[in-house]
Amino acid sequence: MRSLPNARELITALDLEQHVEGGYFRRTFQSDRHPMVATERGQRYLMTSIYYLLTQDSPIGYFHFNQSDIVHYYHLGDAIQYSLIFPDGTLQTVVMGSDVVAGQCLQLHVPGGIWKASQIIDGPAGYGLISEAVSPGFDYADMEMSDRQKLTAEFPQHAALIEKMTQG
Repeated sequence: MRSLPNARELITALDLEQHVEGGYFRRTFQSDRHPMVATERGQRYLMTSIYYLLTQDSPIGYFHFNQSDIVHYYHLGDAIQYSLIFPDGTLQTVVMGSDVVAGQCLQLHVPGGIWKASQIIDGPAGYGLISEAVSPGFDYADMEMSDRQKLTAEFPQHAALIEKMTQG
């Protein structure tokens, strides 16, 4: 039986590229057979899907905000911890991974309008691989990368986490 691939092998095999939020990704699906969906920001595919990989050299998906709902599906590797800040300032921490008995989840739904960051949890694989299904489909116009000062001003109770999970 073949052992788990390493991060470089996965990046090559899945044809991943660096993502603006951190980690690596590739769009794997867009629902072109269905009519586009009208949103406040323009026409969108009904749904899109990506692979998303965090690695030791790119271990953080920095805080960002999406307009669309996203369902995450854990595949393999080390667990990934998600930090979600809701509009009322509530912080929810969720760990995606294979140890469901310990409370890790295989699926995670993040509604649109939530600030989200992710970080690989150190483990033997050196990476964590998930997929995301986004509806209405992902468009960069619907995503906002965090500004550390603005996010800290909005949620001062989470200043330490925001400092760690935002880019310079």
